[in-house]
Formats: sequence, C-alpha cells, structure tokens
Amino acid sequence: MPKVLRIINRFNLGGPTYNAAYLTKYLEPDFETLLVGGYKDETEEKSDFIVKSIGIEPVIIPEMRRSINIKNDLIAYKKLSGIIKDFKPDIVHTHASKAGFLGRYAAHKNNVPVIIHTFHGHVFHSYFKNYKSFIYKNIERYLARVSTKIIAISELQKEELAYKYKIAPPDKITVIPLGFDLNKFRENQDLKRRTFRDQYAIADDEIAIGIVGRLVPIKNHKLFIDSIVSVKKKSSKKIRAFIVGDGECRRELESYAVSQGLEISGNENLNSKSTLKFTSWIKNVDVVYSGLDIVTLTSLNEGTPVSLIEAQASSRPIVTTNAGGIENTVSHNLTALVSKNGNPQEFTNNLLRLVDDRELRESLSRMGWDFVANKFHFSRLADDMRSLYFELLAKKK
Repeated sequence: MPKVLRIINRFNLGGPTYNAAYLTKYLEPDFETLLVGGYKDETEEKSDFIVKSIGIEPVIIPEMRRSINIKNDLIAYKKLSGIIKDFKPDIVHTHASKAGFLGRYAAHKNNVPVIIHTFHGHVFHSYFKNYKSFIYKNIERYLARVSTKIIAISELQKEELAYKYKIAPPDKITVIPLGFDLNKFRENQDLKRRTFRDQYAIADDEIAIGIVGRLVPIKNHKLFIDSIVSVKKKSSKKIRAFIVGDGECRRELESYAVSQGLEISGNENLNSKSTLKFTSWIKNVDVVYSGLDIVTLTSLNEGTPVSLIEAQASSRPIVTTNAGGIENTVSHNLTALVSKNGNPQEFTNNLLRLVDDRELRESLSRMGWDFVANKFHFSRLADDMRSLYFELLAKKK
C-alpha cells in the first residue's frame, strides 16, 4: 500500500483543514496516510475537532506556525525530515504556504518519489509589500521546480499561478477543487433557523446579514461595516448584521464600527438588539447559515472561500467581491451578486438591492444546492486525488 505524508500549515478553522482531513480519511484503503500539521495562531480557533471527529489523530509540530521565525522554522524542518525518514512515504503532499515551503524542501532533500503541493490561496498580492511578494514568488518558483505536481483549487487560480505570477508551467498544474461534507447544511434547517434567531433575538421582519471568517486584514471587514451603515440609511427594511469569527483585527473593527455610528455588541449580551453583533467563533456554522438571510464576503484575496460554499449548500443568497477563486465558487446572478474587487460602491449597491428585493433573495437561494452539491462534495475530491496519485506513482515507476 503506498504511503502518503500529508502536511498542513496549521490546524485552524478553514478549507485547508477540511481538505486535509477528508483526504486522510477517504483515500483509505488505497493509501496509508499520516497527517502532520502546525499549531494555530493565538487569535485563531483551533480545528483539531474536525480531524478527530472522523477518527484521525494528527501529529502536531508546535514550531510550525504561520509567521516566519528562523529558529522555529529550522526546528520544524528537522522534525519533518525525521518523520520522512521514519515513515518513508511514497508521496509527500503539502497544503498551504508554510507547510509547502518546509515540507517540500524536506521531501526533496530526502528523495521522496512524488512531491505535491496544493495552493489553497496565495500571498502574491494584498498580503505584503512588493519586495516581500517578489521574494515569495521566487521561493515558490524554486519549490515548483522540485515538485512533481502543483494543485490549484480553481481554474482562475491556475491561470494566476501559470500566467500572471509564472510560478509553474500550466502543464505542471492540475485543478482539483476542494470538497466538503455538505449534507449537514440541508438538515433541519427550520429548527436551526429558529435556534439562531431566538438566541440573538432576531425578529421575523428583520433581515439578518452575516459574514463568516477570520478577522484579518485580507478579509476586508471594513467594507462589510461600511455597507451595513449605508444600507441602514438607504433601506426601509430592518436589518441586523453579524460578524462571525475572530482574529487580530477584532478590537480595531469594533472601534471602527462604533466610529461609523453603529451600535455593536458581543456574546456577553445575546439578547441585545444592536445593529452589529460580533459573535466570535461558532463551531456549528450550519446553524448560523440557517439563521441568516444574506451571506457576504468582502475579501481582497481568496483561494476557494469555504463560507460561500457552505452558504450555497444552505440555500442562502450571497453578495461578494470577485477576489481570487470566488468567481469559480459561485454562479454570477444565479447564486450570488458579485462586485469587482476594489469597487466598494458596487458591493454596497448589490447588498442594498438584495435587502430590498425579497424575490431576488429567494431566486438566488433556490440555485445554491444544485450548484455546489457535486462540484464541492468530499467524495468527488477523494476520487480526483486518488486518480492523480496513482497516475503520478505509475509515471515514477
């Protein structure tokens, strides 16, 4: 049985953790997989419950963290090299940037036959200043040369990696979209809706608008806040807004919302009728989506946004920017209203339009499940990856 060493940046809530967990579990019995990951940042919610819920006990390398730290990175590299020597994998498959750097280099130095890396997103714009982005691009170009295959999670991401940033030639990049267990987002929706709306005292005539994700600069939550302010002024509808998640920008965003004239509250006062509530992390996000009427995303850069896949599985209409892989994640004007990245007025107008038009909300809701059910289910992900693994191993032999 071929062995796969799967290495992920860190176990925080998000698409990479689900991707790594499902591939570890559902490539059995064809492959024996060892899952290794780093430790989450202090401002992030841990996600080890995701892997443990399906019977996986990952190996944790505490020194492998998001930020660059030469001492920690060197320790993490040595630990990964030791795991490779002991486990003797036929394939090393890394997920996201830090794991991709340390894991691929360790695999290359230890002569692993097949080396694969999945870009869940990239840091080539909107994250760092130009000189840092230049350095990262050159590092990724070197690592791509020692990789057997690069995986992009959308067609648009492949176009960027191959042609815009020239990380690897197109024939070295395979597109395999993410996959998730989406069934829970269809179950008991009426009960879940009542649960969420009762918990936060949302009246039947109030439209609940939410955004789900880490509170970090790249997610651009200030656009969400600005749009809520504008819609509140221009619409006669009653609205409530929810920022679901947490992170380094929490205090800054709270202060900004107050400066824009919004009444805010946190979970210390669940029954508050404030316009904007910061809920922090909520593990049962299927309950959240059932309770919301509109789901938004304001990101400056994205790979494949999990929140939009989950929203469509929950049959919720979407307002989003078109950053990164978003255009391959939603269907324009069928499941989502999409605005150009960097055009806040268009985003706000789309949100206002959806708030004021109930028939449009219902129309966008109807198409969501059909769009994501086959495209983003974990069984399709496992089948695609299994085929790729066998193909690459056959070529090496």
